Amino acid sequence: MGVTDPAGPVMDRDEVDRALARLGAEHEAIETSLLALQDHAGRRLLEGAELTGTTRERWTAVEASITLLWAYFDAYTDALHTARAIRARRRWSSREDLVELTELLRGDSITVAGSATATANAPTLLSAAGRLSERFSLAALVDRMNELYATSLDMVVTADAVWSALPARIDLLAAELQRTRKLAHSVGVRPGEHPAGDDLERITRILTKLREDVVSDPLAFWVPAPGSSAPGGGRPDTTVYDREARALEEVRREIDAVLTVRQDAEARLIRLRDVLSRADRTLAEARTARGEVLAKIAATEVPVVSGPPTVLQEQLATAAEYRRQAQWHRLSPLLESLEQKAEDELLRARESLTAVTAPLAVRAELRGRLDAYKAKVARHGLAEDPFLIERYDAARRMLWSAPCDLRVAEQAVLRYQRAAAEALGAPRVPQQSGPEDRRGE
Repeated sequence: MGVTDPAGPVMDRDEVDRALARLGAEHEAIETSLLALQDHAGRRLLEGAELTGTTRERWTAVEASITLLWAYFDAYTDALHTARAIRARRRWSSREDLVELTELLRGDSITVAGSATATANAPTLLSAAGRLSERFSLAALVDRMNELYATSLDMVVTADAVWSALPARIDLLAAELQRTRKLAHSVGVRPGEHPAGDDLERITRILTKLREDVVSDPLAFWVPAPGSSAPGGGRPDTTVYDREARALEEVRREIDAVLTVRQDAEARLIRLRDVLSRADRTLAEARTARGEVLAKIAATEVPVVSGPPTVLQEQLATAAEYRRQAQWHRLSPLLESLEQKAEDELLRARESLTAVTAPLAVRAELRGRLDAYKAKVARHGLAEDPFLIERYDAARRMLWSAPCDLRVAEQAVLRYQRAAAEALGAPRVPQQSGPEDRRGE
């Protein structure tokens, strides 16, 4: 068993040389990392920013951590220089040198004195409360520096990522918002007069507040990646930004609709007048047809035809007035509503005309059927058949008399059809419901 001391077995020369080489490489890596952290754009921004909220609290702790990091690194550097100096005394180190080197390289031989402020603000897990100095081994000191560096770098990288992503996007959206506001004002979309104008004011307030919050408290807009331990693992929280961007897009579509109204308002008003005029003419035709049906058709229920709705004409006059006053934001929804209502009114008028003239259509169909059978009988040389002539004349008198009883006239046409079918030797026409005339059977 080798000679021992409080730090453990005494290292031999080869072990010392290997340890010094490893510690030298670690020293270079740590120095490079610390200088990169010192020059990091995020750290410089944090130093010069007026921070609030979570970011202010964490930056206070991180600043203390960075201060401690440099103090630890200086102590590490001094210990490494001391160890190198001891090793350089002799080519073949003495036992006393090896004992001293073992204590320095493996024992708790490094004392780090920190300022009261730095120690107080450092993370509680990394500092001993109420102590202004600590003792470390070189390995423990490296571990402590790694912990402090990781937490410091995470905070710096996170803040820099938020500042790199959100403020520029907010500025671009704010510029688009200003262009949209100018365009909205030109077409009469103003706060208090149009919902889109109120939306623009709300978006402006939210974006202004959002940018202030992002600049002063970037960590409040960070979503950590689940399970990630890497510095800066996560993404900026763009929830508020995305919501207002969508709201602005909706406002732009609304303004585009208003602009479209301004461009084709006159043509749309002309089309509206034409549709309403056709609806009025159709209703007038239905009223005239109703009088004709009542005079020519007996025992028939004829629906009443209503007059044209005056409210649509009033709304059309209001739309024309909006156009004259260039109130496009009010004209746009009114035109859309009027166009749908006008089409509905024209459809209602056409349905009224169809319902009113249905009895005349039935009479015309019966007349056509009667004449068609007469022509068929004539083609077969039975035009002079007295019985067929009698049945034809009876049906014709009913169909061409006024008022015409459609039910009785239909039965007369069916009797003529059956008589013609029997005369032609064809299958009989099926008996229809209603009074049966058995003459000639």
